[in-house]
Amino acid sequence: MSEEKAPPRLSIIWSEEARADLRAIDRETALDILHCVDRYLATRNGDVKKLKPPQTGFRLRCGDYRIFFVQPSENVLSVTGVRHRREAYR
Repeated sequence: MSEEKAPPRLSIIWSEEARADLRAIDRETALDILHCVDRYLATRNGDVKKLKPPQTGFRLRCGDYRIFFVQPSENVLSVTGVRHRREAYR
C-alpha cells in the first residue's frame, strides 16, 4: 500500500482586480470559490484549461464562476480575475 505524496503547495497572489471581483460576489459563493482555489492549490485537481490566444494564462472552473490565473514561476500562482461564466470570455 503506497501513499501518494501531495504536490508542493503553491503561493498565491491575488491582483487588486481579482480581489474586487471576489468582494462583489455574495459571501457564500465567494467562500465556495476560495475553497475551490484552495483545493486546487493543495491537490492540483480541478477543471483547469489553458486559455487560447489572444487570452493568456489558465482558467479554473468553479461552479458558475471562472478563476483566471497565470503561473509566473513553478511555485507561484497569480489570480488575475474572477468572473461569472456569462461574462468570463467577453
